[in-house]
Amino acid sequence: MFALRWITVTGLSLFAFLVSFDPAFAFLAYVSNEKGNSISVIDTDKMETVDTIKTGQRPRGIEVTHDGKLIFVAVGDDDKIQTFDTKTREDAGDLPSGADPEQFILDPSGKFLYVANENDSMVTIIDTAKRTAIGQVSVGTEPEGMAVSPDSKMLICTSETTSMVHFIDPATREVVDNLLVGSRPRFAEFKSDGSELWVTSEIGGSLAIIDPTTRKIKKTVTFEVPGLRSESIQPVGINITKDGKLGFIDLGPANRVAVVDGVTHAVLKYLLVGQRVWHGAFTPDEKYLLVANGVSNDVSVIDVAAQKVIKSIQVGELPWGVAFGPK
Repeated sequence: MFALRWITVTGLSLFAFLVSFDPAFAFLAYVSNEKGNSISVIDTDKMETVDTIKTGQRPRGIEVTHDGKLIFVAVGDDDKIQTFDTKTREDAGDLPSGADPEQFILDPSGKFLYVANENDSMVTIIDTAKRTAIGQVSVGTEPEGMAVSPDSKMLICTSETTSMVHFIDPATREVVDNLLVGSRPRFAEFKSDGSELWVTSEIGGSLAIIDPTTRKIKKTVTFEVPGLRSESIQPVGINITKDGKLGFIDLGPANRVAVVDGVTHAVLKYLLVGQRVWHGAFTPDEKYLLVANGVSNDVSVIDVAAQKVIKSIQVGELPWGVAFGPK
C-alpha cells in the first residue's frame, strides 16, 4: 500500500533546507523494503546502494525528520514507528503508532506525526519530542494517504474502502468534511503554496485535483498508456515540484510514471520505469526523482529537467517508499 514521499520543507526556503543538510548538497536516499524488512541506503553521488539497515516487520511509510537526524519508518506488522539515527544508522527507539501503521506525515514544524492505522480506521497523532501518542481521529475504512497543508491548518487522510478524502482540523482533532473520490484513494499531496490537493485513486485509475478551500474536485485526470489495458493503470504515489509546474504520478503495474502539467493538468508524457512503481521522492535540490519499483526490486532515477529515466539501482525486496537525508 506511502507511501512514500520526500521530507516536507514547507516554511523553509529550499536553500535553507539544503544548507541545513550539508553545504556540499550531498544526499542519501533511504528506501523501505516491505518484504525485505530493511532500508536500502543509496548514495546519490555514486547512484548505488551503499548500505542496508535491518528493520522490524513490513516497513512501508518512510520519512526523515526536518533536521535530518532521524529516519522514521512504519513497521506495520510490529504496530510501531521505528526510528534510526542517520549518522550511525542504528536503532534510535520506537514511536507508539497505533495498529498497523502504513503511511504517515510530519507536520511542517516537525512537532507532530500523523499516522494512518489501516486496520483500526484511525489516525494516530504523535508528539515527536515526547514520543507519545496524544490523540486519535476516527476516519473511514482502510485509511492510507496522509497529507498536511503548508500552513498546518488542515490534515488530510484518504480511506481506501470508503473512497473518501477526510478533511481533519488538527487543532480540534475532528473530521470537518468528507469528499467522495475515485475508487481506492491511495495517496494525497498538497502543492507547496497550498492552492491544490492532489489525490490518486488506484482502482479508479485517476487523479483528483481538489480545491482545498471549497473542498471540491476541480478536475479529474485519467491516464491512457498505449498497449496497456485500463485496469493495469493504477495511480499510487505523487510528487509535485516546489514551483507547482510539474507532477509525477506513479502508475503501479503500468510500470510508468506519468508527467502531469501542474497548471493545465494535462498529461505530458509517460516514463517507463521498473515493475510496479509505488512511491518516490525528489532529491532536495529537485534534480532527480527516485521511484521505488516493488516487483523488480529496484529504484528508477529520473532526471527531472529532462523528464527522462537515466538509471536503475538495485535495492532490497519489495521496495515501497523513498526519503532523503544528509550525507
